[in-house]
Amino acid sequence: MEPDLRMGLSVWAIVAIVCNSVVGVLILILFVILYKACKVPSHQEKVPASPEQKKPEQKYLLTAA
Repeated sequence: MEPDLRMGLSVWAIVAIVCNSVVGVLILILFVILYKACKVPSHQEKVPASPEQKKPEQKYLLTAA
């Protein structure tokens, strides 16, 4: 094991760096998905089941504070 220490980083240190890099990329992908999901508005009132649901008081708007 001494030759590994003389060469610089050990194999386990390189494995840890690679694993942390993979976790970082996965977290970045998660944030991108969450960002895109928050930008898409929900259109639940787009197709009403009956004509009575077209009243303006039944439409709600979601806004971020």
